[in-house]
Amino acid sequence: MTSLRKLGQSGLEVFPLALGGNVFGWTADQTQSFAVLDAYTAAGGNFVDTADSYSAWIEGNHGGESETIIGKWIKERGNRSDIVVATKVSQHPDFKGLSAANIRAAADASLKRLGTDYIDLYYTHFDQPEVPVEEIIGALDELVKAGKVRQIGASNISAERLKASLEFSEREGLARYVALQPHYNLVSRDTYEGELQDLAERAGLAAVPYYALASGFLTGKYRPGATVDSARAQGAAKHLATERGQKVLAALDEVARAHDAEVATVALAWLAAQPTVVAPIASARTVEQLPPLLAVAGLRLTDDEIGRLTEASA
Repeated sequence: MTSLRKLGQSGLEVFPLALGGNVFGWTADQTQSFAVLDAYTAAGGNFVDTADSYSAWIEGNHGGESETIIGKWIKERGNRSDIVVATKVSQHPDFKGLSAANIRAAADASLKRLGTDYIDLYYTHFDQPEVPVEEIIGALDELVKAGKVRQIGASNISAERLKASLEFSEREGLARYVALQPHYNLVSRDTYEGELQDLAERAGLAAVPYYALASGFLTGKYRPGATVDSARAQGAAKHLATERGQKVLAALDEVARAHDAEVATVALAWLAAQPTVVAPIASARTVEQLPPLLAVAGLRLTDDEIGRLTEASA
C-alpha cells in the first residue's frame, strides 16, 4: 500500500498523484470516467481534482459535467469518506468571479452536483485581483465554519496576493490556505519557482501542480514526425520545437531507461521531488493511460537524476 502524504498543515492525507477530473465529461464519457476512477482507487488513489467549470468549453456543455460524474460515481460506490475531493470556484459560466455572494452560491451548486454535504479542498480557481482578499477569505471562512468546506486553497494567484491572504487569515483567525495549485512542470518552471514557491515553503503550503505533464508533452509520445490523436496535441507539440523541450526529452529518456520506467512516470517523479510539491495532478482518459501515472508513487529518483533533469530544463 502506498503511503499517503500530508497535505500541508491541513490534516488531510493524500495519494502522491492527484487524479485530474478535467477529462470527465469532455474526452471521457461517464462509463470511461467511472472505469478510470475505479482503477485509480483500486491502486490506492484517494485524491480527485476537479472544478465547477469543467467542461464548459465544449459545445453543448454548461460546466459542472465533471463534478456531476464524480458525484454519481461516489454515490454508486458509497465511498465518500475515502475520497479527498478538490474543486474550484470562479470560472463556471453562471458563477464567475470571487465576490462573497458568488463564492457562496457556487459552493452550494458544486455540493449539489457532487451529491455531498462537504468539499474536502476548495480552491479559488483564478484570482480576481479587484476583489479584496478580505472579502474572498471571509466568504471561504464562512463555508468552513458552516461545515461545507474542510480546507481551502488557491490556484493561479500572485505571490503578493497569496501573502496578503495568508496575513489576513492569520491576523483575523480565519480559515487559511493550506494548498496552492500552480502551473508547474519540467518545461514550465518559472510559473512557480521563485517568489511563489519560496512563499509556499515558508508558509507550509502544499503544492498540487497542474499541467504536470505539459498537456501530454512529458509523456514522451510527442516526437519529431509522430502524430498523436489527442485534444491537447497542439499545446503539447509546441515544446518539441524548443531546444529546452528536446533536452528535457533526452534526459527523461535516459533516466527512464535506468529505471525501466515510462517517461511520464519520471517527469512526475521529478515534480514530486521538488520542494513543497505533495501531489502532481495528471488526468487519464482511459484505464490504459493510468499505470505510468500511478507508478510515480513507487519511483524515487537519485539526487543525480533529479539534478540532470533540472539542468536539462533550465
